[in-house]
Amino acid sequence: MSGNILIIDDEIKLLKLLGMILSQENFNVKEASTARSAMTMLEQYEFDVVLSDVRLPDAFGVELVKSIKTKYPQLEIILMTAFGNITDAVQAMKNGAYDYLVKGDDNDKIIPLVYKALDKVKDNKSRISQQIVTKGFEQIIGKSPLILQAKKLAEKVALTDAAVLLTGETGTGKEVFASAIHEGSDRKKNSFVAINCSAFSKEILESELFGHKQGAFTGALKDKKGLIEEANGGTLFLDEIGEMPIELQAKLLRVLEAREFIKMGETKVSRSDFRLIAATNRNLEEEIKQGNFREDLYFRLNVFEITLPALRDRKEDLQVLARNFIDIFTNKLHLSSVQVDPEYYKALERNDWKGNIRELRNAIERSLILMDNNVLDAGSLPHYSEKMVPESDSLSIRSLEKIHIQKVLQYTKGNKAEAARLLEIGIATLYRKLEEYGLK
Repeated sequence: MSGNILIIDDEIKLLKLLGMILSQENFNVKEASTARSAMTMLEQYEFDVVLSDVRLPDAFGVELVKSIKTKYPQLEIILMTAFGNITDAVQAMKNGAYDYLVKGDDNDKIIPLVYKALDKVKDNKSRISQQIVTKGFEQIIGKSPLILQAKKLAEKVALTDAAVLLTGETGTGKEVFASAIHEGSDRKKNSFVAINCSAFSKEILESELFGHKQGAFTGALKDKKGLIEEANGGTLFLDEIGEMPIELQAKLLRVLEAREFIKMGETKVSRSDFRLIAATNRNLEEEIKQGNFREDLYFRLNVFEITLPALRDRKEDLQVLARNFIDIFTNKLHLSSVQVDPEYYKALERNDWKGNIRELRNAIERSLILMDNNVLDAGSLPHYSEKMVPESDSLSIRSLEKIHIQKVLQYTKGNKAEAARLLEIGIATLYRKLEEYGLK
């Protein structure tokens, strides 16, 4: 079991010793010598367990437990002290500490205790995910006629073993539908395996799908099971199948016709029984005319087609989708008592959402970061298009972008990689904009 551990102690020799011991157990360890630096690390990284000294130069460890647990309730905290004190131990446990150790007695106890704390974290995460993550068709949100029609078709085809082709613009929720079809099928007890065909080169995609034998190519240091084999008994979801190189399309067609495949570097034929769901935002009939997609593969895939509507065509679902994402990110960002101004929803409705549900999800995550006084209003939204900006707003798009970048960097404590992720731009683009706007 691996885990992320934060050690807080102002005795540097002990800090380094504990760090070395825990690192040898293959834990990911970070160290802090003050409560202040520890809180900064907690904001920047995700930890599972904290080991903290009681006597710190800038905090009392027993009270620090309360502060950490209030902000990061999923963490488990083990306190350490050179002086055994029953009163402190009792108060520490009341404040949410997992356990309390006396230094000198902890040599044989610390490792097993960390493992036990990690087990509790794992159980808590599992319980929380079961409460939060919905499966099957319950995860498809909306009551508009278009989404209800698509959902009804998906529910019917889920009961069969037919191949399904999901079409529609990027960000319309094709993987959510694929997962729901799997959960509604007789294969739900087996694996749902997904891959984006546009994310890999031809060689890597072939290896990911079919697997390979050791030595099949440079860098193939050991045997690798492919996703086709992993999906045996379950469902294989091929996203952006229109991007699959035409050479691999022929190999995929053979698998679909005979349920047989050959790993890279192998001569033996393997078999796999899986249900195929594919998705694309391209017009495959046009791709066939241009010679980019095999017609025979298209007919194999297009047994049952479901077209997912664009968000701009189902705006009556916008508010309920937004409310769902607000709830998700409020939990993720450890926020509480978030208020939503009615103008916030009106501002959402002014956008065309060319990126569909995915763009909405990202915009809401950013707006929760940008909001002031725990209130989501129109000013919380990133203003990337003129339609998102109220007519009375005299700020230019350039000025708004600069302000937005500053706020996101402030939220990430200067972590540019995380800021680029939230902004949905490349790290090189972020550095270029920082230079352009005179930001450090």
